[in-house]
Amino acid sequence: MKKKLSQNPKVDFPKALAQKLIQRCEEGTLRSLKKPDSKRVDFSSNDYLGFSRHKLISEFALDKLKTYPGQLHGATGSRLLTGNYAMLEDFESYLQHFYNAEAATVFNSGYDANLGLLSAIAQRQDLILYDELSHASIRDGIGLSKAKAYKFQHNDLNDLKEKLVKFQDQFETIYVITEHVFSMDGDCADVDGIAKLCVEFGAYFILDEAHSIGAISKTGDSPFDAVVFARIITFGKSFGSHGAAVLGTEPLKQYLINFAKSFIYTTAPGVETTARNWAAHLYLESSSAEFESLRMNIAFFQKQIKAHRLIDFFIESQSAIQSCVIGGNEEVKLISSQLQEEGFDVRAILSPTVPQGKERLRFCLHSFNTRNEIETALLALAKYLIQ
Repeated sequence: MKKKLSQNPKVDFPKALAQKLIQRCEEGTLRSLKKPDSKRVDFSSNDYLGFSRHKLISEFALDKLKTYPGQLHGATGSRLLTGNYAMLEDFESYLQHFYNAEAATVFNSGYDANLGLLSAIAQRQDLILYDELSHASIRDGIGLSKAKAYKFQHNDLNDLKEKLVKFQDQFETIYVITEHVFSMDGDCADVDGIAKLCVEFGAYFILDEAHSIGAISKTGDSPFDAVVFARIITFGKSFGSHGAAVLGTEPLKQYLINFAKSFIYTTAPGVETTARNWAAHLYLESSSAEFESLRMNIAFFQKQIKAHRLIDFFIESQSAIQSCVIGGNEEVKLISSQLQEEGFDVRAILSPTVPQGKERLRFCLHSFNTRNEIETALLALAKYLIQ
């Protein structure tokens, strides 16, 4: 006899999952969603150039929408079905010229771009070598691929070379991937050094520029751009919007259209998002004011951490990301809350996001931060760290 379901059946939460949440609570690492407080000074967002609040970019976007009359507000489908509209194709053509690439393929996010690219290109007979501090999207893309993968020590060209020497004759294709600016540490990869090694050993270089474009370079130009197999550019950081693009050759674009699942099986970005992304690029192309302001703020921040005897706490960084390593989830959360009470939105980065013992405060600098805000925030930090 079949058991009848009640009118309002209650779905129990699996015990194994509940236990994982309990464990997070006990470790002090349980995440929760919080709305940002607009009254606090922004030292946490990725809006490095302040483009999300820029009225002129909004006007550029409206003008761009007007040049494509009759366009639907929604994409209505994936790019391979009904979502491949004229503005999106024209934007990709613009991107390839802006970044001096042969072709550009827009994805819905940087995560989708890394996931789709890496899971699609790396075959069973291939090898991926990746920096040990690479972003979760890179690791997840590698995990979905069929390739063998090994990490190399962070920013260690000697370790990378040793692995290239060891594996150069064991795999059909070797891919080397790194972030240009590392999202948790804020330090930079030796892009030219890695590119030279890839040329020497015939490896394919993939560079994630999510946190570098607009922060350390306007376009990421390098003498070795010609040997980079793929570059991942995101629009959710310096461009203050949402989405990403993979830059590379025309054959790579055709391959992604045919095999990248995060491209094929998702709705295309809407026209408003595309217009905003295009407008942000047009503004960055026409003006260097915000870029130069950010660079000056980074230099001023570094002078201030020296002046307030905080330099031993900070990871060396030339980017907009300045990480103050304290250690201990509870200690980091306490100082973060104290800074927030004083009006500074500085977030704690906890383990397991970063290794245990490397928990930190992550300062994200912006073109719109004032010198007084930077100095006052670091004075407050020194008060809590230096007894």
